[in-house]
Amino acid sequence: MNRIYVPTTSAEDWRELLAEPDKQWRSGYSAKELAECWEESSGFPNEIQELFLSSENQIFRELELMLAIPEYKVNLPDGKRPSQNDLFVLARTTTDQLVTIMVEGKVAEPFGDPLEVWLKDASEGKKIRLKMLCEILGLTNPPPLNIRYQLFHRTASAILEAKRFNAKYAVMLVHSFSPENKWFSDYQDFLGLFGVESKVNQLVELPELNGKNIFTGWVVGQHKRI
Repeated sequence: MNRIYVPTTSAEDWRELLAEPDKQWRSGYSAKELAECWEESSGFPNEIQELFLSSENQIFRELELMLAIPEYKVNLPDGKRPSQNDLFVLARTTTDQLVTIMVEGKVAEPFGDPLEVWLKDASEGKKIRLKMLCEILGLTNPPPLNIRYQLFHRTASAILEAKRFNAKYAVMLVHSFSPENKWFSDYQDFLGLFGVESKVNQLVELPELNGKNIFTGWVVGQHKRI
């Protein structure tokens, strides 16, 4: 996987990075909503800044965005298909600690299949991948079958990149543009695996893993109606 990235000049530059541009790049869909929101912002979008400012943890109060890379692929330990994250952000605290942030954009799309569907007639490779993801997240394997698969590898991606960049903090953010906060209940079910509860526009901390402080949050952006 190439590690050379080209800066963007507009939201349209994000389009060609999508797996299926003709299908995914539409007004009212998460890919375009996310691209336009972040490109129009100077640094973090306002709702992300507000989320960090409201955090009980001081390290998020004056976080500096250093770089942001759309459609960022993270190799998972099994060496198979990488996790393609909507946006990767590397940030820095006022004490020069690094923070890796994986952003998952959402409007009406679910977080992939629930494990019950994803594991149906599963190959040995799929079972191994899930086991590895649970190990990264410090979870018991197998997890409940109602949990959405995408949430496992998005959160694991933030942790893996924290290790790669030697960052102390890792964050998985859901940047939702759904007026109804669609699929928020699935996000809550996932957090329940860690014994954690959350509200909309709240950053919460998960149990520490391998010396990394892990956070996750659901933040609401303004949906552009079509």
